[in-house]
Amino acid sequence: MTTKDKATKRQSSLIVNNKKAYHEYHVLETFKTGIVLTGTEIKSLRAGKVSMNDSHARIHNSEVFLYGLQISAYEQGSYNNHQPDRVRKLLLTRQEIKKLIGKTKESGLTLIPLKLFFERCWVKVELGLCKGKKLHDKRDAISERDSKREISRALKQGNR
Repeated sequence: MTTKDKATKRQSSLIVNNKKAYHEYHVLETFKTGIVLTGTEIKSLRAGKVSMNDSHARIHNSEVFLYGLQISAYEQGSYNNHQPDRVRKLLLTRQEIKKLIGKTKESGLTLIPLKLFFERCWVKVELGLCKGKKLHDKRDAISERDSKREISRALKQGNR
């Protein structure tokens, strides 16, 4: 592994991926945002104690906030420990926020966090502009995934 490969590996590491979001929603556009956290939240994230179930973002007074992100309390934290389910502010540019305000008001689109990851020393959130899937869309996605799996199995057995 070259030094360039090591540097790129060190720069970005995934903390948690919201697999449920890809099943429940069509992701139309993604944004990479920063998030405001406390020290004990960072330590809990490094330990991997986070859950993105039922989390979403809302725009309030031209600021974007993340609701429902569960970061467990840090075990060695004292009276400075954070609340696990507090509302966290997301850091976006004004142009991005204006764009999101317009898109979310027009046709029932929602903001869903897709990934939480470290980029160098900062925690970033990949925020998706999503539209909810209907039941038949979910069934189609499941059947397509199963058919791809069957094809790959057949190809593996054919190569033996």
